[in-house]
Amino acid sequence: MIARIWHGKTKAEKFDAYTEFLKEVAIPDYRKTPGFIRLSFLRSLKNDEGHFMLITYWENLETIKLFAGEEFEKAKYYPEDNDFLLGFEVNVQHYEVFAS
Repeated sequence: MIARIWHGKTKAEKFDAYTEFLKEVAIPDYRKTPGFIRLSFLRSLKNDEGHFMLITYWENLETIKLFAGEEFEKAKYYPEDNDFLLGFEVNVQHYEVFAS
């Protein structure tokens, strides 16, 4: 199993709206991908910024490519992210899960 980790941040005033967007659009998109196992979406407010950490779990790298494309190390963004995110981190991190 492979864990894929992404981080993003918003202004504090967009924190709840982005959370709703993720629930309505992003999470269903992950769940419909063959090979997707589960996810943990984490969020926190720090000063004037909302931070989001997403950990998704996949059967293997080939199944991640079904979601992210051949350049699977690059973060996948939605057009609506332009309305929320303060920046766009280029890459995500991948780790082999050896225990859970």
